[in-house]
Amino acid sequence: MANADKQRDHLNEEEAELLRQLREVRREQRLRGSPDTAGKLTSGQRVADMVAATMGSWRFIIIQTTILVFWVALNVTAYVQRWDPYPFILLNLALSFQAAYAAPFIMMSQNRQQDIDRADAAADYQINIKAELEIELLHEKLDALREKEVLALTEAVRFLSSQLGKSDEGITKVGGPAPEQ
Repeated sequence: MANADKQRDHLNEEEAELLRQLREVRREQRLRGSPDTAGKLTSGQRVADMVAATMGSWRFIIIQTTILVFWVALNVTAYVQRWDPYPFILLNLALSFQAAYAAPFIMMSQNRQQDIDRADAAADYQINIKAELEIELLHEKLDALREKEVLALTEAVRFLSSQLGKSDEGITKVGGPAPEQ
């Protein structure tokens, strides 16, 4: 706890409070585990997702293209009685009906995905802020360690210098002045 207080001294109060809140949110998320969003979907959301996934697939496009070609071929060649002669008004009606119902399903699915993306972006932003504050704390710790190291080295140099000075004085007293060469 004392270590956390020391860390907060280096940050301003607002940053320290933000870091504390972000750490608390992360602890709660770890305790709860990862949220299972699939279990929280309503039946309408599941239907919208299934429709959007189906209509946005190559399988759907291929099946629909096959049906349209078959429809047009049967009505143009008159192989079977023409139930929808050119300009294919019944086909246009069926496709308009399909589009009228598909569009809202797809929009609901996209809106839900947009909400998920927005929440993810907000979480990413919080993580980035937390990382920035944590890195700032690490830099401050490194600076403090360097400061202590420089002080210790300065004291060691002073001590060694004083010891060297004392040994020079002792040598001068015992042996007299150093001989000149």
